[in-house]
Amino acid sequence: MGKPTGFQEFNRELPQKAPVAERLKNYNEFVGLYPEEKLNQQSARCMNCGIPFCHSGCPLGNVIPEFNDAVYRKNWGEAYEILSSTNNFPEFTGRICPAPCESACVLGINKPPVAIEEIEKHIIEVAYSKNMVKPTAPLIKTGKKVAVVGSGPAGMAAAAQLAKAGHKVTVFERDDRPGGLLRYGIPDFKLEKWVIDRRIQIMEEDGILFKCNTEIGKDIAADEVVRTHDAVILAGGSTIPRNLPIPGREFKGVHFAMDFLKQQNKRVSNTTFEWEEITTTGKDVVVIGGGDTGSDCVGTSNRQGASSVKQFEVMVQPPEQRTANMPWPTYPMVMKTTSSHEEGVDRFWGINTKEFLGDANGELRAIKVADVSWEIDVMGRPIKFAEVEGSEREIPCQRVFLAMGFLNPQFEGALEQLKVGLDERKNVKAKEGVYRTNVSKVFAAGDMRRGQSLVVWAISEGREAARKVDEFLMGHSNLESKDAVNQFDQVFY
Repeated sequence: MGKPTGFQEFNRELPQKAPVAERLKNYNEFVGLYPEEKLNQQSARCMNCGIPFCHSGCPLGNVIPEFNDAVYRKNWGEAYEILSSTNNFPEFTGRICPAPCESACVLGINKPPVAIEEIEKHIIEVAYSKNMVKPTAPLIKTGKKVAVVGSGPAGMAAAAQLAKAGHKVTVFERDDRPGGLLRYGIPDFKLEKWVIDRRIQIMEEDGILFKCNTEIGKDIAADEVVRTHDAVILAGGSTIPRNLPIPGREFKGVHFAMDFLKQQNKRVSNTTFEWEEITTTGKDVVVIGGGDTGSDCVGTSNRQGASSVKQFEVMVQPPEQRTANMPWPTYPMVMKTTSSHEEGVDRFWGINTKEFLGDANGELRAIKVADVSWEIDVMGRPIKFAEVEGSEREIPCQRVFLAMGFLNPQFEGALEQLKVGLDERKNVKAKEGVYRTNVSKVFAAGDMRRGQSLVVWAISEGREAARKVDEFLMGHSNLESKDAVNQFDQVFY
């Protein structure tokens, strides 16, 4: 490690953010970079903990203490080599990952954890600036052709790994540009799209072909894709949103969150869209759902000039810090305040939406809600709720965004035509560690297989599925797996 006493000398600090009033005027990223001295100090906080639980906290198995040490020593080539050995896209995870590695950081037992996510972002940005990020595909190819359906983080990771193994990879994307959720789900103020385009360019230089505006099962028959390729990876994501089928759902002004976010992302990129325009300018907005998608709706609504923004969550308000029922190093279900929340929102917990209310023209005018109380089990988990008597009331609003998560992938089209097996949650059935479906030559990865999850999990799934496809095609695989952690441990310890 870089400095044995670093964790005692330096406190956790994050880069400066642009003031709220300034960042609400645009959709640009607003988190700065560390000055060189601060970056050095933050990397020095990584302690010689003996057993780095951050490895297991990260779904990718990132080799975190080693790249922190390299950053402290300003050995950027080594830092980038270590980081890129387990993570294809640190520029994405360094911006939008909820950092489960930090929750598992040993320093986090009694101090603020190491700023791992920010250090990761700095490594990749320095690597780009120093022209270290280059194509990795070998000159000698295998002659095998692989189709990847979906260009989100799982599909991109699978494609990058397969190209590295020497296979010819074609990625099919039904939207007009590659990126999936990264492109049309994450707002630009969290992830500007030039970051995606920069990576796509590297992947194209690796020989990966992106075919956009192409939906498998609609524009091309699914069996044709299977017939013309040696293997197929389904990485389309979990795209069916959870609905709220209560009275008044049909009123104009009630929308799924992703329809709203995707439309704004298209505006920012000057891309046309053909469906009804959704805006919040001068409107009272209610976001139903307390997760990251709901937070993104809050930030977007404020930038559009909403009159007021409220966010509802039916669950109880989480604690500010870990409790006895969520000890380190488990991922803590604690109160999360995002940058969008800092920009202005009234947050409500334990509130249930019962009805949407409209006017004579069919426009949303209010919602009917009631407070709820939860029964808590011995582990501190809420198990069932009851309405608080006399708490029912109306809250005026003209826009409601449903941000309650996603149920499963779209079955109509590719999955239906291929007749792939589904599990009890209607995700594609493919065992973890194998990633192979019941259909010959067809594999599955990402949210389409495991259900709605994190970007870092999608990248991990894509990498592991690619390794299994490589084994299927070649009989063995030299692609890195999470076992790379052990390899680096042997080198650096």
